[in-house]
Amino acid sequence: MVLNIVQYGDPVLRKKCREVEQVDKEIEQFVDDMLETMRDAQGVGLAAPQVGVDLRLAVVDVAHDPECISFLKVNGEDAKLEDIMPLVFINPELKFGKDKDLDTEGCLSIQEIRAKVRRPVVVKATLPQLDGSVLHIETDGLLSRAIQHEVDHLNGILFTDRVSSVAKTRLKRKLQNLADTDWEPHGETPNLAK
Repeated sequence: MVLNIVQYGDPVLRKKCREVEQVDKEIEQFVDDMLETMRDAQGVGLAAPQVGVDLRLAVVDVAHDPECISFLKVNGEDAKLEDIMPLVFINPELKFGKDKDLDTEGCLSIQEIRAKVRRPVVVKATLPQLDGSVLHIETDGLLSRAIQHEVDHLNGILFTDRVSSVAKTRLKRKLQNLADTDWEPHGETPNLAK
């Protein structure tokens, strides 16, 4: 089922999400719906608050572009993107490399705005899975950026918070207009929304 993606200005996008304490059939169905919603919207990632649910849960899929990373280690071993895509995770923890780069980002919850965001190049992510296992991922490129972007959502941070001061000034009016817009829902509201 395609879920409604909440838009800029919705308070759930600014919440620090609560941890997933138990994975049950309802959570598993919610993940299936999130993946369908992300694909329907042609996104590479989607976090639970983007569909109105304040849970530390997100999905990422960058398999369409196998050249988007220069390396991927999963649990200390070299791996391929297709081995872990789509990536679903709960209650993530991230560590970052020192080097940073600047690249353009957008967001399914902030339509029509794209901006340059400086982020760490390499991420080391501890990503608990729905089945209770844990993936330890180290990577760069689009996968690193997508994981960081989605985890930001789980902490109430939007990519527009991470742009330069000059870019924030340029985006201020556009963001205010988005916040003032009454968006028509495109999809269902999940049962898990509180």
